[in-house]
Amino acid sequence: MGRQLKKKMSTGKKVLLSILSIIIIVILGIGGYGFYLYNSVAKTVDSMHTPIDREKSEKRVEDVVFEKQDPISVLLMGVDARKGDRGRSDTLIVLTVNPSDKSMKMVSIPRDTRTEIVGKGFQDKINHAYAFGGPEMSINTVENFLDIPIDYYVQVNMESFKDIVDAVGGITVNNDFDFSFEGYTFNKGQLSLDGKEALAYSRMRKEDPRGDFGRQDRQRQIIQGVIEKGASFTTLTNFSDIMGAIGKNIQTNLTFDEIVGIQKNYKDARHNVEQSMVKGQGTRIDGIYYYSVPEEERTALSSMLKEHLQISDTITKR
Repeated sequence: MGRQLKKKMSTGKKVLLSILSIIIIVILGIGGYGFYLYNSVAKTVDSMHTPIDREKSEKRVEDVVFEKQDPISVLLMGVDARKGDRGRSDTLIVLTVNPSDKSMKMVSIPRDTRTEIVGKGFQDKINHAYAFGGPEMSINTVENFLDIPIDYYVQVNMESFKDIVDAVGGITVNNDFDFSFEGYTFNKGQLSLDGKEALAYSRMRKEDPRGDFGRQDRQRQIIQGVIEKGASFTTLTNFSDIMGAIGKNIQTNLTFDEIVGIQKNYKDARHNVEQSMVKGQGTRIDGIYYYSVPEEERTALSSMLKEHLQISDTITKR
């Protein structure tokens, strides 16, 4: 089923639930710093809040209720947008959270995965959905691909994420192998990176034997590093810079109250995370490279996620 990595995680160590609640974590960490910080955080979340044109997924029979600890799903998109270009969602990770068994599942979808682009009616690379129709089309396309509801999304602008890295005073990552990219040399082992170095570190793909999977892993490292520094007391002097950088570079349809609700009712699930990568193989169609996913792999992943979300396993026929 593509389950390549399964391990326990300590508080704040992994990316997705933490990035949804990063601002709340900062507040919890600084305790009595007071209403000023709470107010600043609320304003930052308001600037991040970007609703989409639907109340809930068509694949949801009933609304999610946080107080009942209904399982939820989130789509994390790492978008490499540059000036004058909307960009593409080069990182797509589906997160499901089940507070009943205190677990999370993360499924990474390769950017070149060939599937139907919902709203366009033709097959293309899954990351093109964002270029065609932004978060809405990406969400609809991922829902169709895995036949599960996507309740929320979090979009991270990887191009400007360097501002966040600099705001927290740089980050530390563990590099698997020596490589050079965009004028920087990255040696194997623990590295301290500033914003520009972190951006280059996250972009390299062709020299990595794991290809896009390797790049996704480095992007997760960067986000994880920011979260660890952002939740630290040592960053309080940069609080305004951090909040400003986050507000400019992260978009989500989650409201401040919803983030608080997730932190309150779902936080224990982050201690047990199972990661999966969609299995497939590269192929060329009309001279264009695609990542082809067998139907049995898609349906197996779909069934796994439906079970985790506690919804009926009826695969949409396409």
